[in-house]
Amino acid sequence: MTLSIESPASAGSEPVRLMVCTTCRAAGADADAPRPGAQLLAALGEALMADADARVRLVVEPVECLSVCKRPCTVSITAPGRWTYVYGDVDPAAHAGPLVAFAAQYQATADGLVPWRERPEFIRKGVVARIPPLVRAAP
Repeated sequence: MTLSIESPASAGSEPVRLMVCTTCRAAGADADAPRPGAQLLAALGEALMADADARVRLVVEPVECLSVCKRPCTVSITAPGRWTYVYGDVDPAAHAGPLVAFAAQYQATADGLVPWRERPEFIRKGVVARIPPLVRAAP
């Protein structure tokens, strides 16, 4: 199943993609318990619906695995021509709104590099990887 949530777009901007791992389980969680990624997807949907004035064009996508299983909940943020980041230890109950706000900060940059001190604390502490922008080969 693919779920995409797109917030109101800011004019002319490329969308920011926020990918949410839906595979990981919290350590010691009951097998029947909702997975953190599913909880975060629902919370992000609510955060975007509640923020009618969102200044970011954000597409939220579930992904099967980001291979950071020991640090659930894990997300990745990317956009064309920008650095890609992978963050672990995201709290679905507390971080959905701040993730939307961070996506707006990310989109406002030319390269995806939000100054460290301007990032939410859980973003500063949760970095798993920083990947340089992909360069397209000439046809």
